[in-house]
Amino acid sequence: MMGNWFGKEDRGKTKRKKNLNYMFAINSIMALKVKDYMTKDVLTVSSDISVRDAISIMLDSAHHSLPVVKGKKIVGFVTAKELLRHYHPLGLTVSDIIRNGTITADPGMSLDDAARIMFRFWMEKLPVADDDGNLVGLLSNIDVLRSHIERASPSKASKLKIALEGLHDVKIRGRTGKIPIENLMPTQKMIYADELQGREYEIKKGLAEPIIVIKKKDYHVLIDGHHRVIAALRLGIKELDAHILEMDRDVELGIEKTAKEQGLRTLDDIEIIDYARHPLVEITTRLLKRNENASDTR
Repeated sequence: MMGNWFGKEDRGKTKRKKNLNYMFAINSIMALKVKDYMTKDVLTVSSDISVRDAISIMLDSAHHSLPVVKGKKIVGFVTAKELLRHYHPLGLTVSDIIRNGTITADPGMSLDDAARIMFRFWMEKLPVADDDGNLVGLLSNIDVLRSHIERASPSKASKLKIALEGLHDVKIRGRTGKIPIENLMPTQKMIYADELQGREYEIKKGLAEPIIVIKKKDYHVLIDGHHRVIAALRLGIKELDAHILEMDRDVELGIEKTAKEQGLRTLDDIEIIDYARHPLVEITTRLLKRNENASDTR
């Protein structure tokens, strides 16, 4: 979604804060749509193929269930268990074994509403259909979870805006838009190879959240999203969605000065660590091992 995400300046700090929170809430709700997070390239099985052919398709994929279509229209869903249960009788087609009809989401439905449907009906995958009943995407519970965990929300950019205004006595306008990533100035010295793999997956699936940058006179300073930027470069992507902070006058930022002292000028200066796991993964692994050892001593 493009445009400003800060409200107009208000005289009172309390009113201004309420205005900001309101704008953030509205933009967050508007941004979280099924169409923004669903997988658009969906593997399907035709309703008129044999059960054995459907099993072959599923075995060649990484899926345990697949949407069933007749032409382009979604007519049901078939699971691996259903296919195996009807493997032996010859001549059965997929349409013979599925229950006609399935719950679907509209592309414009809010992600929260779709998540509630999936939770209520214990669905791992929710087909997305247009007004004519044509399958246009698939939303998985992993898509929903990832969208909440990985989101660089406007409130994060808001906190940065307020901090910078206080530190440097500047006025900052916030907006969203696409920016070229090749000439970004990084502020993070190291990134992790295992994290890059996850970011590449998100970008391919259309799940990557906006990066956060500060606009300077001739370039942008990258504040948040270093893994996403490098992953995008590896995939040959030249632009990314961003929360863009624009100052009313050009000042050297503390984070910018620190980056220069570390020798960071271009994205080529970022070191990719491929001999260690991301700290979050390392901590989680260590906690799991500790729990296992505690269980062994009982």
